[in-house]
Amino acid sequence: MANGLYVHSEIGPLKKVCLHRPGEELLNLTPDDLERLLFDDIPFLEVAQAEHDKFAELLREQGVEVLYIEKLVAEALDAAGSREEFTQQWLDESGLKGKEARAAVKEYMDSIKDTKAFVDKCIAGLRKNEIDLPVRSSSTLSELVGADQDGETDLLVDPMPNTYFTRDPFAVVGRGVNLNHMFSVTRNRETLLGKYVFRDHPEYKDAPLWYRRDSAFHTEGGDVLNINAHTLAIGISQRTQAAAIDALAQNMFWGDNAEKCEITDIYAFNIPVSRAFMHLDTVFTQIDVDKFTIHPGIMGTLQVFRLTKGAAEGEVKIEELNDTLEHILEKATGVDAIKLIKCGGGDPVAAAREQWNDGSNTLAVAPGKICVYQRNSVTNDVLYKEGLDLIVVPSAELSRGRGGPRCMSMPFEREDI
Repeated sequence: MANGLYVHSEIGPLKKVCLHRPGEELLNLTPDDLERLLFDDIPFLEVAQAEHDKFAELLREQGVEVLYIEKLVAEALDAAGSREEFTQQWLDESGLKGKEARAAVKEYMDSIKDTKAFVDKCIAGLRKNEIDLPVRSSSTLSELVGADQDGETDLLVDPMPNTYFTRDPFAVVGRGVNLNHMFSVTRNRETLLGKYVFRDHPEYKDAPLWYRRDSAFHTEGGDVLNINAHTLAIGISQRTQAAAIDALAQNMFWGDNAEKCEITDIYAFNIPVSRAFMHLDTVFTQIDVDKFTIHPGIMGTLQVFRLTKGAAEGEVKIEELNDTLEHILEKATGVDAIKLIKCGGGDPVAAAREQWNDGSNTLAVAPGKICVYQRNSVTNDVLYKEGLDLIVVPSAELSRGRGGPRCMSMPFEREDI
């Protein structure tokens, strides 16, 4: 484990995990910006932080080392002396218009001496009334409109309110990382954080990249499930393109770091393009050696593709499999009898309500021991009766972001099963 990363399953005992504690970025959410920033509601920050702190505490009680992405980025920038480079790239991706506005924002950001506070502010965003813009901060009509569209309470630089869903910007696979190109401009800015951690942090800078954020096609970590050391499941979804999986397979089987990649089989699940099926982990999540939680809407015959390394240089073999989820998972895991546990216990009303609050989106800290949202009481009762050991996370405010315990976490290290 030379680079500090080691993840060969979804259920091996969790040793190290990366989180982000919700911060002032949630205070920069306004009703008019919710859709653009991918939120349905405005969480109450104080309560969301308390709930997240409890989540982290529960993980530590299970012997898990909790890392925070904002701290890792600060450590990486300090270690490599790359804060100036990071700042310039953050400005490039900030949506700022006008040289004067950019210069004013850079001067403000440079005035934040503590690197951790600087990273926090990059995530939080800036309001126009926080900075004294020069009277002539724009020299073209487009710059003038962009800099002065709605008055002092408007945002100058958008926040990154989804950062507490650390699952999506990158995904640890084996000893390497998928550094993603995300579906939306809003969220793709978050991948900049991962770029500097996996390039500059002393503990993680040697990690091979199976995918890069400057790739042409979009993919997200919620679509990636580590079935075992040699098998990966990926969703073809609203957020992950089939072409991205093609590129990932090329990198894993034939790329510059192919000799370091242990993956031999990639199962690509073609799932419906809708909010309810946003990522593969909203459809099913592994919770034990032979058990998965599932969205009831995924029952029936699925179209799945198995990608393996071909014989000729650069060749990837693709086999189409049309079968039930149960049978596909039995084939992928090598387990004879997989049990699928429906969100909401099969009740259509409960399933719809609790799927909205990520009832199928659980985080395993060990086989059969899983973190669940408190509010999904029907699903939790079913899981308890199936013999699962539940670690219950308070979720009144965290759930407003539409992501569960798995969405809020990125494992860096798991023990083998």
